[in-house]
Amino acid sequence: MPVSIDMVNVLGPRDEFLRILETTLDARIHVRGNVITLTGSAQGVIDGADTISEMITVIRTGQGLTPDAVERLVAMMADRDVAAPSEVLTHNIVSSRGRTIRPKTLNQKRYVDAIDAHTVVFGIGPAGTGKTYLAMAKAVQALQAKEVSRIILTRPAVEAGERLGFLPGTLNDKIDPYLRPLYDALHDMIDPDSIPRLLTAGTIEVAPLAYMRGRTLNDAFIILDEAQNTSAEQMKMFLTRLGFNSKIVVTGDVTQVDLPGGTTSGLRVVSTILDGVDDIAFCRLSSHDVVRHRLVGQIVAAYDRFDVQTSKTARHASTESAMGDRR
Repeated sequence: MPVSIDMVNVLGPRDEFLRILETTLDARIHVRGNVITLTGSAQGVIDGADTISEMITVIRTGQGLTPDAVERLVAMMADRDVAAPSEVLTHNIVSSRGRTIRPKTLNQKRYVDAIDAHTVVFGIGPAGTGKTYLAMAKAVQALQAKEVSRIILTRPAVEAGERLGFLPGTLNDKIDPYLRPLYDALHDMIDPDSIPRLLTAGTIEVAPLAYMRGRTLNDAFIILDEAQNTSAEQMKMFLTRLGFNSKIVVTGDVTQVDLPGGTTSGLRVVSTILDGVDDIAFCRLSSHDVVRHRLVGQIVAAYDRFDVQTSKTARHASTESAMGDRR
């Protein structure tokens, strides 16, 4: 297949992208000058040509490829029923200081689309899947487009093994560590010099969940982060703060609950309670959607396998014990 762009962009530095394609595609790849030739089974050649065409489409938008992006593109191409990977990888949400924030996986694109289409969206998945980051980007986009007049970011002040009363300083000093990840994301998307002004004016509000009680939040994009650390009662309280012309995004990881023993996570039960309610969407991300260091995805997947095996072992032991009792 002839290619009319710089081959280095297609093959990668030191042919790094080519090696990824050679290990994942069911076709042999031959490169001579600016011509790529594929040989192998008919389906393998078709799949290989489609994959390389998608890579070229991404490159022609001016967006560079990385090894991780190529691996994600190949993974998306394996599912023939989904949108073209180039549509996912070139979907711009917001730009700041020469950096554009985009979804990087199909599930992330579905999550972003759900935020556009629904008033309340739940993003549930492990660490590093972009749940909060993409929600923040959509919030900044809505504010810049004047679709809302303010952004409200909130988290429950609960962490593993810690309580606010044991932390030094004033109340603000105690709360700040819990809200710091939200500030960090904001600095990636908004000019840092303007953030204090926006906070002072109330255009952006970052506060613990307890500060939401008794309020009605109109004309706002509201994000509840770390929602697995809300009780069922807190989740209900938060969701009923929704006012007119507002949007809510709730994010969390149900495998990392830091609530005291015996407390039911509001995020774990909310899908059962609100299943089928119109204008509410539940988006689930997995280890395949982790966009941090590639080891993070492998760590999450390993823990998932361990949890499944532990659950099977516990069930087997329980069954054996019950059979022993009957004997």
